Amino acid sequence: MMLDAKRILVAVNGNATDTTIVMLAAHTAKRTKGHIYAIHVIEVRRTLPLDADLPEERQRADGILDTAEHAAEDLGQTLETEILQARDIGTAIVEEAIESRAELVLLGIPYRRKFGEFDLGRTVPYVLKNAPCEVWVCREPMAAK
Repeated sequence: MMLDAKRILVAVNGNATDTTIVMLAAHTAKRTKGHIYAIHVIEVRRTLPLDADLPEERQRADGILDTAEHAAEDLGQTLETEILQARDIGTAIVEEAIESRAELVLLGIPYRRKFGEFDLGRTVPYVLKNAPCEVWVCREPMAAK
């Protein structure tokens, strides 16, 4: 079965999988004549107000979203982009998926270990558990030993 998602949410975070998930979204959107929303979530420490001015983080986010836009443009697709500030990245992704009525969420994660075991972190399990739509997770390759 081929997925027919027309509203695709891509959560980019600056890791090596960003281009891959944007390319997956672009190919899917091209086939379905869909729309891609790319977001980057800045996690705001609890000691700061949620709307705190974070110029360094916003500049980094702009760069991440610019790279995502270029990757999509290379495949003939356009992205609607947004920077979000939130206390928790997973919650922000799920809320954005609900608000945008996304039919597919794409996430990319690095290959990382914690206590010797592969670790998904906090965000991916939260999104997998709570997103109202299909979720695809793309993990970068293991580092060569």
